[in-house]
Amino acid sequence: MAAEEKTGLTMKPEESRYSFFQHKDCEFFPCHKTDRPEDFNCLFCYCPLYTLGSACGGNCSWLPDGTKDCSACLIPHGRKSYGYVVSKFGELAALAKKNR
Repeated sequence: MAAEEKTGLTMKPEESRYSFFQHKDCEFFPCHKTDRPEDFNCLFCYCPLYTLGSACGGNCSWLPDGTKDCSACLIPHGRKSYGYVVSKFGELAALAKKNR
């Protein structure tokens, strides 16, 4: 392999195709308000960080009944969100371990 060649294993996630996906035919696309629909990432359609509550790092709020409202958050939907979401998997694993 030439030094300048990059593969999925040597590229940064934000440089790789696996870290970005759009489903423009989805009835809800984009499901959150955005000024940049061309950068809207559907990979984490259902946010894996939801269960972290306020520790997710997003712009969430809470409804009167205690439900987490993520409608103002674009954290999992950014073109370069993959690295951030994956960086939180340790916290998710710790939470899952508590709930065995």
